[in-house]
Amino acid sequence: MSEPKRPSGKPATINDIARLAEVSKKTVSRVINNSPFVKEDTRKRVEAVIAEHGYSPDPQARGLAFRRSFLVGMIYDNPSPNYVVNMQQGVLDAVRGSGLELLVHPCNRGSETFLNEVRAFIVRQKLFGVVMPPSVSEDDRVVAILREADCPYVRIASVSLDEPARMVVTHDSRGAARAARHLAELGHRRIAFISGPDSFRSSHERGRGFAEGLAEHGLTLDPAYVRRGAYTFESGVEAATELLALPQRPTAIFAGNDEMAIGVMKAARDAGLKVPEDLSIVGFDDLPMASRVWPNLTTVRLPIRDMGRMAAEKLTARSRGLDPATLIQPEVDPSLVVRDSTAAPGR
Repeated sequence: MSEPKRPSGKPATINDIARLAEVSKKTVSRVINNSPFVKEDTRKRVEAVIAEHGYSPDPQARGLAFRRSFLVGMIYDNPSPNYVVNMQQGVLDAVRGSGLELLVHPCNRGSETFLNEVRAFIVRQKLFGVVMPPSVSEDDRVVAILREADCPYVRIASVSLDEPARMVVTHDSRGAARAARHLAELGHRRIAFISGPDSFRSSHERGRGFAEGLAEHGLTLDPAYVRRGAYTFESGVEAATELLALPQRPTAIFAGNDEMAIGVMKAARDAGLKVPEDLSIVGFDDLPMASRVWPNLTTVRLPIRDMGRMAAEKLTARSRGLDPATLIQPEVDPSLVVRDSTAAPGR
């Protein structure tokens, strides 16, 4: 008996794949969606037929079959509007031309209604999937809701919190250590740190990395020179004003993000200090504003737009017949961008 064939010159359909693999359409659909309810030998046979005939599932048909929308959700609680916009641009880079659209959901993790609002958003919109920047990505309660709703997701975080197919890891501690080495090598000894909120894992990772970088040069982070910020411009101003009023003010300040670092610049100017002659300042993220303020801000660069793109590409990989865990992606490795806001301490 000859092997069944499909019409030449036409794209393969799910019916073709089912017939050629001698299985049902439902089994083909389960293989495409990585269902665990398929025998391994059956999965391999179907995958071989898909690969041979270049079958690509129709996203509209899949959306109807699984009653999902064509919406990628981005759930975030981040006080930096520049960070959020850059992340959105990255997600849009990945979904452009795919038929998918981005739907953003700002939220407040401190709100009593936070989890109920997130659950309603996920269920009501029947999302194709969700991209989660920090700090929402660090909240296992949200992950539990997504799993309960069988909604795909990818988390962006400073450390690995999930399986590789669901993570983009940013290694924030490495970048903070580079900031510390830079200030220590310039000769600074009275070095202050303004952290982000306790509710952000990145705050702790950046603080840990900064302390480790200082330790490499025999320095410790004096608790008297540490202040808690909120990743906002205003909190940077407030924290720096306190630090610069100390009897022995710091000669350098590392702020946990660029918004706060620019707040430090304002506090320095208000105190009659020159940057970098009297005070060196380092930020984190390398948002576009870092190269637009004066003096240009020395900062740790995270490729935020790329991070959003990488997360969205992992999210959409299965719909393109790919395994997200095997995607070849550059590692997110924070780098120091030295500009004009740092120099050796004044005499």
